[in-house]
Amino acid sequence: MQAADQKTADAFATSWNNLPQGSVYSTEQVEDWFTPLTRNDLKGKDILELGCGNGSLLVHLTKFEPASIEGVDLGSSLTSCEANMKQTGFGNYRLIKADITKYGGSLKDVVYCIGVLQHLKNPVEGFESVLRNTKSGGRFHCWVYAREGNAVIIYIVDPIRKLASKLPWWVTKFLIATPLVVPYYFYAKIISLSKVFKKFPLYEYSCWISKREFSFFRHVAFDQLVSPQTTYINKKTIEDWFDKYPEVDKSSTYLIFRNGNSWKFGGKKK
Repeated sequence: MQAADQKTADAFATSWNNLPQGSVYSTEQVEDWFTPLTRNDLKGKDILELGCGNGSLLVHLTKFEPASIEGVDLGSSLTSCEANMKQTGFGNYRLIKADITKYGGSLKDVVYCIGVLQHLKNPVEGFESVLRNTKSGGRFHCWVYAREGNAVIIYIVDPIRKLASKLPWWVTKFLIATPLVVPYYFYAKIISLSKVFKKFPLYEYSCWISKREFSFFRHVAFDQLVSPQTTYINKKTIEDWFDKYPEVDKSSTYLIFRNGNSWKFGGKKK
């Protein structure tokens, strides 16, 4: 049987496999996504990424000196991931093509899932997999699109996504994402210049992304438009996940609102 998220994985593979070699992220961005986890929390640890794409996070992770790295993805983006990981010179890694919601390998010290849960048909199944693959005493860490702070995206961009995700990838990237992102590119550059614009939509996020070049803006827009499935997850849902699973060490959990439109959350497993 085809995995429930196969279409989504295939759609994202068209994004990842049509990028230049290497990571689309800077070291600063990657460290921001992992915070409050630090390099010391990852150094010498066995680490698993669920939904690794082309390895844009994994290639940075190699610099944090982990003991081993494992990446799992359902899409053909593993081809790009393999090429990018080879370039790092890091030897102790393994890439596996599998449904991340069903995956069960050897338990890891750190398991993370960044930018993936919101694209699953059942995001909670992805969270369950994060917990399932974390060893007792180990850490888990996730990042998702927030329901809070994303009204512009939900009511303007998401309806376009529902159509764009059905089109050939090159149409979505070059004929929809590219022209759509041009006005936002200039909007972000302008409002990031002064706190006078603090009340404007997506202000915090715009300040963050304004430091990047146009190609990264387009990559983000294409990523949003190519997905057949996107769920914007609110704070209460994440709090309910923490409460639902007894294996979550409640004293260790954190829930951080990032850039005014996304959630970072995680903790330790009992």
